[in-house]
Amino acid sequence: MSRRERDRSPERMEQWVPRTRLGKMIQEGRIASIEEVFMAGMKIKEPQIVDALLPDLQEEVININLVQKQTDAGEKSRFKAIVAVGNRDGYIGLGAAKASQVRNAIEKAAAEARLNIVPVRRGCGSWECGCGKPHSIPFEVEGKTGGVRIVIVPGPRGLGVVASEVSKVILGLAGVKDCWTRSYGSTRTVPSFAYAVFDALRQTYTLITPTDWVR
Repeated sequence: MSRRERDRSPERMEQWVPRTRLGKMIQEGRIASIEEVFMAGMKIKEPQIVDALLPDLQEEVININLVQKQTDAGEKSRFKAIVAVGNRDGYIGLGAAKASQVRNAIEKAAAEARLNIVPVRRGCGSWECGCGKPHSIPFEVEGKTGGVRIVIVPGPRGLGVVASEVSKVILGLAGVKDCWTRSYGSTRTVPSFAYAVFDALRQTYTLITPTDWVR
């Protein structure tokens, strides 16, 4: 069993002592789903909260870079990791962190990604399909970070994800199976590109649709 699996094991979760009001409510059983957290507008401040409410969460390392910083003692080298987490069913998070060792940087980035987790609205927004199943996104969305801009367009069922490898990983973790993408700017800058995709997925809940009127 890897260290990450041990950290999310039932024994580890039983040893978790929540420090926030939301964590205590989850441990007491007053909140049983992550949907309740977002509906109440509560902020997630502990990574263990996401592990408790989304036990099938998966991690993917997007990028690892060696960064250097000039100090009085000379150059200081650290590793910067970008990690995406998702349950492949409508939730995605992205985090970045630095550490002197690769392993520590990945673990810190994974914890940060859990704190940044957001819901993704899925649907069938393609005029070519109309099946009504949540295999794509309900409408076209656009995300931007730095000098990178990406547009995600709904696709028909069976199309697959027409995108770069970084986009495929993030979209797959979010549960988007069919879509087209168009990207502009410095797409070779992996951190900006990854956060642009994450920003686009986050935009899916900025627009109110008729299905939300009943709620």
